[in-house]
Amino acid sequence: MKLAKILLTSDLSEESLRAFAPVAELAAERGATIELLHVVDDVPIPPAGAPLAPPLHAPDLSASVEAAKRKLDEQRLALDPALTVETNVLVAATPAEAICEHATTSGADLIAMSTHGRTGFRRFVLGSITEGVVRHAHVPVLIFPRIK
Repeated sequence: MKLAKILLTSDLSEESLRAFAPVAELAAERGATIELLHVVDDVPIPPAGAPLAPPLHAPDLSASVEAAKRKLDEQRLALDPALTVETNVLVAATPAEAICEHATTSGADLIAMSTHGRTGFRRFVLGSITEGVVRHAHVPVLIFPRIK
C-alpha cells in the first residue's frame, strides 16, 4: 500500500493525542508526511421567526480558526520533530464530509483519527464524526478507539 501522506485529524482534545504516537511511528517507517488537520464547526442556525429562510452561519470564525491553529501547533510538538508535519484548519458545517473531501483533494493515502467512544443519547446528540468519515472516505481510515 502506497503511504506517502497521512491525514491525522484532531479535535484539539487530549483524546485526539492517542493517535499521534502510532501515526508518527507509521510515518517514520514509511517515510510519509503527516498533515495535522482540525475542522472548525460552522453550525448553521435557522433564523428566528423565519423557518423557511436559509440557515445563518457565524459571521466571523477567524478567532476560532486562529485559536485552533495555535492549539494544533502545540499538539504538533507531540510528534517527532524529524517528521515532515503540515498543519491545516478548515471551516465547515459538516466536519466528516470536510475531512473526506480534504483527504481526496490533498492526496492523502490514509486518514487517522481517534474516537471518543460515545454511545447512546450522547452519540445521538453529538453525532459521530468518525462514523461519518468511515462511511464517506475514499481512502482507508485508521481509528484509535478510546481505551477504558
